Amino acid sequence: MDSSLPWKKVVALTGILIQILCLCTLVESSPSLFDRIISLPGQPQVGFEQYSGYVTVDEKKQRALFYYFAEAEIDPTLKPLVLWLNGGPGCSSLGVGAFSENGPFRPSGEKLVRNEHSWNREANMLYLETPIGVGFSYSSDTSSYEGVDDKITARDNLVFLQRWFDKFPQYRNRSLYITGESYAGHYVPQLAELMLLFNKKEKLFNLKGIALGNPVLEFATDFNSRAEFFWSHGLISDTTYTMFTSFCNYSRYVSEYYRGSVSPICSRVMGQVSRETSRFVDKYDVTLDVCISSVLSQSKVLAPKQDGDTIDVCVEDETVNYLNRKDVQMALHAQLVGVRRWAVCSNILDYELLNLEIPTITIVQKLIKAGIPVLVYSGDQDSVIPLTGSRKLVNGLAKELGLRTTVPYRVWFEGQQVGGWTQVYGDILSFATIRGASHEAPFSQPERSLVLFKAFLGGLPLPEAF
Repeated sequence: MDSSLPWKKVVALTGILIQILCLCTLVESSPSLFDRIISLPGQPQVGFEQYSGYVTVDEKKQRALFYYFAEAEIDPTLKPLVLWLNGGPGCSSLGVGAFSENGPFRPSGEKLVRNEHSWNREANMLYLETPIGVGFSYSSDTSSYEGVDDKITARDNLVFLQRWFDKFPQYRNRSLYITGESYAGHYVPQLAELMLLFNKKEKLFNLKGIALGNPVLEFATDFNSRAEFFWSHGLISDTTYTMFTSFCNYSRYVSEYYRGSVSPICSRVMGQVSRETSRFVDKYDVTLDVCISSVLSQSKVLAPKQDGDTIDVCVEDETVNYLNRKDVQMALHAQLVGVRRWAVCSNILDYELLNLEIPTITIVQKLIKAGIPVLVYSGDQDSVIPLTGSRKLVNGLAKELGLRTTVPYRVWFEGQQVGGWTQVYGDILSFATIRGASHEAPFSQPERSLVLFKAFLGGLPLPEAF
């Protein structure tokens, strides 16, 4: 009998125990390992890391926010961290932002295809499904979906980032930018404001700037610019334009609609506007003559349904089909709680829609005073939050702050074509249009949106020549 056999077993067991202890230590120091995506179903081979999973923001009610994180394609350790938020309120940053706009992949049938103009070419991109009840984000207590408002959302988003840094401590001191579109005109400034307040107690967030695409910043200005946009693009008659600006403007209609008491005059005016603009024109891109994908429904709250109005959803919504596959949900470490299917915009969230009327342009002003650079950009074919209102708000803000124009209104280029127009005030506040772009600019003009994004991150002027 080999007398060394028990000793060999002890050595082998010791080795196994050491491996287990090392693995536990590694996992403890790098909890993000649990969230690492090995590969998404149908995904082409890539050289960057992806992560997704949950961050609990309230242990008592088991309220958890879902995120998807795509590290930069090249030199992720040298690139900034960018948080992207979609709007609604109640629509998914995963389905809209990541898989339809500026993420690394877009679903196509059973596969994913590369987005050659993905924003993770320039940054480490973090997409957050917020608030609770959106997409894969959930609560075990259904009362968490009731009475949700901007304050609750901003607080949850702040807690999310704090705890996300526990998973990814290597990003704690990284340059951080917050970007988003549509109702993110509320989400982004409010989160940024909380971050600055938090930093007074504990320096955690290295916030370097915010960028807002076709954002809701001031209810009346943003919504009432719709009439001029419709009229100037030939969508309504002179008579209807007069009615739309004199008897019942759009902000009054939306205000009445969400209070459940639309006046007869507003009902009549909006009926006329609806008939002339036609339900066959996409309000989020008035030049688009293809079907309206549910990808664009993040703005449905901003354009309440009118009598006789129908939403023309594409027969095959690639993103919805892809994210409802069990193998995809397993790869994403995602789960459906309280709902049967993942949806672009939440069917269970009861958001306080009158928060629309609370201006966030005043918060943007505070951020600029605190030295945070701000970019407001507009897809110039969007009639939901038209460029005219955004431009007016930015110009007014510059005057209030006493900022002089440092880059006069001019064209900028993407390749050999005009990418849009831009104006910069005091090297801290910028306005830009993206030529030919819809409400979801990176979806409709990916190349031009990437040029704008790169310039924003670098603090550089947009190209003025080709």
